[in-house]
Amino acid sequence: MGRLDGKVAVITGAGSGIGRVTAILFAAEGAKVVVADVVVADAESVTTEIVAAGGAATAVTVDVSDEAQVDAMVQTAVDTYGGLHVLFNNAGIFPDDDGGILDTPPETWQRVMEVNLKGVWLGCRAAVPAMLDSGGGSIVNVASFVALMGAATAQIAYTASKGGVLAMTRELAVEYARKGIRANSLCPGPIETQLLAGLLADPERRQRRLVHIPIGRFGRPEEIAKAALFLSSDDASFITGSALVVDGGITAAYVTPE
Repeated sequence: MGRLDGKVAVITGAGSGIGRVTAILFAAEGAKVVVADVVVADAESVTTEIVAAGGAATAVTVDVSDEAQVDAMVQTAVDTYGGLHVLFNNAGIFPDDDGGILDTPPETWQRVMEVNLKGVWLGCRAAVPAMLDSGGGSIVNVASFVALMGAATAQIAYTASKGGVLAMTRELAVEYARKGIRANSLCPGPIETQLLAGLLADPERRQRRLVHIPIGRFGRPEEIAKAALFLSSDDASFITGSALVVDGGITAAYVTPE
């Protein structure tokens, strides 16, 4: 018996990184998965891998900032698998020119908000009616440890967007707590993904981040995927409106010993 047997899950940003690992894990745990990503080839690659392993998955191309595409993504889950029980809002961006408040261009700020905050809002907005029709469900929105504290390196738009995700998720959780829908945030620390590798290609910038992690390493995508699995499953049936922090101890530490 898998922890998501009988569940239908939609995962955004599922073509790579945390989303890819989560989609494969959810399928292995019995979920029928809608693999959604802005890059169609990546979504199809993950879907092929899941199906080859005996799971059920469907690829969908989606720009999460586009309302019509997000609505179609959720409708695919309903039409293909008969309902929706889990939404993992994982898609997000972190542009190279997202820096300090005086340095970040307005168009970069706007694009980050469109994807990281509006995209999560649109996903929740589309999923809630389908979850109500399915008898309830679990929404897991990816925020960040920087929603709880300032970042070691300036990233004003990203940090603001993730703070918005945290607050919005709490609001959603309270609104639907007695209607069978749970909503929680997941707050990862720095995770070894392609996105992080690009951002921290500079050894000095990488070390600037690493020195703040008490565990002494960056996280792995599977560690976030397992946290998402817990929040999505019935094991977390009494948890809503919470922020699960998976950050190697960053937010617990004032200073990190050598």
